[in-house]
Amino acid sequence: MTTTMRFNRLVEAAALALILLLAGCAGEPVAHKPGDDTAYEASNIAAAMVGKPYRYGGNSPNGFDCSGLVYYSYRHAGLAVPRSTATQRARSHKVSLSHLSRGDLLFFDQEGKYSSHVGIYLGGNRFVHAPSHGKHVRVDSLNEHYWQKHLVDARRF
Repeated sequence: MTTTMRFNRLVEAAALALILLLAGCAGEPVAHKPGDDTAYEASNIAAAMVGKPYRYGGNSPNGFDCSGLVYYSYRHAGLAVPRSTATQRARSHKVSLSHLSRGDLLFFDQEGKYSSHVGIYLGGNRFVHAPSHGKHVRVDSLNEHYWQKHLVDARRF
């Protein structure tokens, strides 16, 4: 093999490596892996809030709305996340329902409003959320007809 042929192969290999590197950078940012410690801890914190009252705009144990519970739980687990449901959805990454992991976010369409409610997946088809005025943070099942009907998205930070 001549020097020119070796040089051409080296250039081709370098070009291929550069293309692969750039293609990897062009994809979506990588979300936490299933079983991530932060997501697991956030789900534990949220579950510990069961029984706390619903409060519109609330993001503390004195009272939570749905996105406030997500905000509080992730913040106390060490990850700064957006405060509103819409921004939480926009800044997280889509997850297939068949690949749900503890700590993933579940978004629901209620009262004709897209992604107007959010909860944190606990595993075993259960999730924790702050449902609505007059109620308390609770755990519900995704097997319930109401939640199946209104579930629109699953996402991960």
